[in-house]
Amino acid sequence: MSTQPITFSELIAGDQPVLVDFFATWCGPCKMMQPILEDTSRQLGDKIKIIKVDVDKNPLAASKFQVRGVPTLILFQNGKTIWRQSGVVPAHQLVKIISENIHEKV
Repeated sequence: MSTQPITFSELIAGDQPVLVDFFATWCGPCKMMQPILEDTSRQLGDKIKIIKVDVDKNPLAASKFQVRGVPTLILFQNGKTIWRQSGVVPAHQLVKIISENIHEKV
């Protein structure tokens, strides 16, 4: 019995909020986001899933979501974009934004 890997579309369509970091390996500010995302993940735990998408390896995804610059962060829930911003976002601000925007099931 094999389990199919979940697709990006299936991942962002779920109830669990997903923060997508569109980045490039050559991008300096993108490298600055890595420890910020790790800190955000520690603070929010399983309330959110954080994934990274390399725009050079996934140009179709970058194009579909109109990513013009990196890093671009997009927060998805139930298949909808609920927040997006380009550039480096400090961890405390990112945690606050995510907490204000996600709709947890009670």
